Amino acid sequence: MRPEDLPEVRQLQLFRSMDTDKFDELLGRSYVQNFPAGLELIRQGDPADFLHVVMDGAVELYAKWGGRECTMSVVRPVSTFILAASIRNAPYLMSARTLERSRIILIPSAALREVFRRDTEFAVSVVNELAGCYRSIVRNTKGLKLRNSRERVASYFLRQSTLLGGAPSYVLPVEKRLLASYLGMTPENLSRTLRALEAHGVKVDGMRVIITDRARLAALAQPDTLIDGPDPDASTNGSTLPEARARA
Repeated sequence: MRPEDLPEVRQLQLFRSMDTDKFDELLGRSYVQNFPAGLELIRQGDPADFLHVVMDGAVELYAKWGGRECTMSVVRPVSTFILAASIRNAPYLMSARTLERSRIILIPSAALREVFRRDTEFAVSVVNELAGCYRSIVRNTKGLKLRNSRERVASYFLRQSTLLGGAPSYVLPVEKRLLASYLGMTPENLSRTLRALEAHGVKVDGMRVIITDRARLAALAQPDTLIDGPDPDASTNGSTLPEARARA
């Protein structure tokens, strides 16, 4: 593990309040691996042997059932996955694969649980992390169940702009096929929806989103803090996509 990795991991909400000796102990029992793009890291149903910390690259969390597949999240540095299974010593509910060459710290779940029992501040951080993830997943589920496809895409575009300080143009953080899967749509349905949204104040040129009429887009999206959030300092690991990049 590179010395410069430790401060970055330490600054994660999950680890920043824990005892220094126990943090050093936990990271001392961990190791780093480099993975090529397109490699399956974990498979749903397998034992949760490690908590993963993405230091470089990108990882897609996804699920399969009945011949179908959906994107649950895309994790970028510096972030962890999947905490709940590691703490509960339960099987992974999601699979994970690298989207690009990635460098990942593997923290043994058994060591994580040992420190959880001995470090009160770390235990509190774990509870807060899991609570934040739970609330984020509830928000996402509400959006999927209560909004139609146009409203979901409009809400996603508007929220990304808001996170960038109201930017009128930005680059999508993931491929459109991943965005479609995350929003519960097929790529074909997403393409039709994008064309329809041009009449509602937004157009997409390649990977660039251009908001042409923010008021009209907001009228369709109907932003709602109980769906769109955010909670202050809440973790969204495992339930969201990365933030977009503003136009240079």
